[in-house]
Parts: sequence; C-alpha cells; structure tokens
Amino acid sequence: MKAVILVGGKGTRLRPLTLATPKPMVPLANKPFVAYVLEHLKSHGIEDIVFSMGYLPEGIKAYFGDGAAMGVNLTYVVEDSPLGTAGAVKNVEKYVRDGDFLVLNGDILTDLDVGALVAWHRERQAVGTIALTPVDDPTAYGLVRIGGEGEVLGFLEKPSWDQIDTNLINAGTYVLRSEVLEMIPAGVEYSFERGVFPRLVGKGLHGYRSDAYWLDIGTPEKYLQAHYDILERNVETSISECLDGDYVCVQGDIDLEIGAKLVPPVVIGAGTTIKAGARVGRMAVIGPGCTISSGCVVEESIVQEGVELAGDVRVRRSIIAGGARIGERTVITGGAIVGNDAAIAADNVLANKIRIYPGTEVKAGSIRF
Repeated sequence: MKAVILVGGKGTRLRPLTLATPKPMVPLANKPFVAYVLEHLKSHGIEDIVFSMGYLPEGIKAYFGDGAAMGVNLTYVVEDSPLGTAGAVKNVEKYVRDGDFLVLNGDILTDLDVGALVAWHRERQAVGTIALTPVDDPTAYGLVRIGGEGEVLGFLEKPSWDQIDTNLINAGTYVLRSEVLEMIPAGVEYSFERGVFPRLVGKGLHGYRSDAYWLDIGTPEKYLQAHYDILERNVETSISECLDGDYVCVQGDIDLEIGAKLVPPVVIGAGTTIKAGARVGRMAVIGPGCTISSGCVVEESIVQEGVELAGDVRVRRSIIAGGARIGERTVITGGAIVGNDAAIAADNVLANKIRIYPGTEVKAGSIRF
C-alpha cells in the first residue's frame, strides 16, 4: 500500500516559526515533525510514500531526499496553486491509482494503529474509511455520525451543544479506493471534507473509531503540547527509548558544567553547553548547538538549534527559534515566540503571546510586554 502525505499548507497559525520553514519541517524534539509521520508509516510496513506539496517544498526535498536514510521510498509532487485536500491527492493520481491507498494530513501527531485501520477498511470492502477520534469539546469541530457497523451516516459542522449526538471527529487519516479519484476534478481546489465524503455517505464510506493519541500541531499552544506529550511519553515516538528510565534524553555529546541542573523530563541536543548555575527543565527541549549561560532557567519551553541565552535569562512556556540571541536578564514567558535569528538585548520582558519576527533586533529594556 502507498501513502500520500498532505504538506501543502502555509502554517499561518504557527508564524513566525513557519515564515521560512514549512510547517512539516518545524522541529519537534529536535527532528522535523514530518519525520515522525514517516517513522510511523514505516513501523506499519508502509514504505512507498508521496509528498503532495505546496509551500516551501525545497526544504523538505533537501532534508529527506529519496527517503533511503529512513528506509522508505519518497516521491515529491508540487502543486502550482492551492488545490485543497482532495485536489492535492488528485494531483498525485498517477502514483496511487493501482489500488487502495492511505492519505494523511501532514500536521497530525498520532500513534494510530494504521494496520488495524486498513484491516477494518478491507473487512468491510469500504470505498473509503475515515479514522475518527473522540474529543472533549465537540463544538470546535465538524462531527462524524456513524452507525453500528461503522458506516458513516452524515456530518455535522461545528454544532451547538444542543445539536451534538456524537463526539467523533475526522482524525485526518483515510484509506481510499482508487476509484474515489474519479470523483475529484483535476486542477481545481477541492476538499475531501466538503466535496468527496458527503457524496460517499450511503455508498460505502465507513468510519474507524480509535482512542489512540491524536493532536493537530497547527497552533503554538498545540506545538508546545506535542512536546510535553512526547516528553511525558503520552505518545510513543522514536524519542521514547531515549527518555526511557530517567526521562533525560541527551542526543549526543554536550558540555554540562558542574553545578548545572537538568530537571526531567528534558531533551538536550548534541553540542549544547549548559553552564554552571543554569537550570533546564522540567518539560524543556534544547536544540543542538545551544549555549545556556549561568543563572538561566528554561522550563516548559522549546529552545531550537543554535540559540544563545546570556546570563540570568528566564524562559517559561515559550518558544525560541533557531539562531536567536537573548541578552542578560531578559524574561520570555506566557506563550511568547522569538523568531529565527532575532537578537533580543538585555533586560526585556516578552510575555502575553508576543511574536518577535525573524531577524528582529530589540534594544535593551525596550519591551516590557
């Protein structure tokens, strides 16, 4: 079976992290997010994979190449203009038209049992099968109604509480017969959710309920949550084995000075220096090649590759993108995001979900947000 991963979106909700980096390549515990998707597919025997791409495709191609390093075979197809979820699959039709195939949204972190999903699809001889997941607040999503045998009965888009009779939503993974491709117009924007699936109700469309871990990483809050869940092993990933035991994952040689403190769970990238008197954790991920100076505290935060924190910097529940430089005594908290290669001088306070865009220079003491 082949799989199509949809990675065409611009990731606007994650800006400024996605201004120069496609959302699938935003690092999650120090590897590109979409690498976890590839690893997950490979673990279920899915090795022939097509990336249906749009925004900033070259970064994905350059990193993964033909896929051999990950034990998969990768094909890349780039759309000329946004085609929607179904149109993007139609655009790769020649690679998947010889049988059933998988479609996955490229911004979902999950440990869904793909083998069980495919078996369910085949046992019912379904035309299409949608993976479904339960949610706590059904009003924030489109809901999927299913019958006793899993047949899809209909869809309910972002209902009010008095309309709700299910808490199942589309989990962004599908198994489809190739004949479904005939329903999708070529070269125009078209969606599965509003175009294809409603037309398949009563014609062989099924839903597969799963209680597996599921998270859309498309917002800063969910991006942070994905890290926390990996660190606490709420979702099993390739990082889990490294965390095994003491929940301290060191991904290569680091310089941990006497008097520096790591509070698990933490992930520390290779080549990082953590100086005496600094504290990292709990719930922190430090990228490779970072410098964490004396007196710094980093907790519940993501510090990406090559970041330099000067003395007595405080970072809590925030994100600092690669190459940024943070001056002495600066505080970064409350969901703040500092973009790539930004330079924040001493004695600033960045809070309340402030966004500092890539390359920005902030003078000493000029922001107390």
